[in-house]
Amino acid sequence: MSNPLMGFLPQNNGNNFIGLIQQFQQFKQNFKGDPKQQVQELLNSGKMTQDQLNQCTSMAQSLQNILH
Repeated sequence: MSNPLMGFLPQNNGNNFIGLIQQFQQFKQNFKGDPKQQVQELLNSGKMTQDQLNQCTSMAQSLQNILH
């Protein structure tokens, strides 16, 4: 099962950090609703597993440390 959140990442080799930040800013501006509710719906529907959520949470924390 693929991780639905990974679809937001650019499809390149990961060297375009500025592009990733710009893409995230665009996603953030266009996002509607409660993020926790959205994630819970993904878990409840089976579109995301707890392991995938843990992986995304870890990646987000790493990025947060870099950006602050």
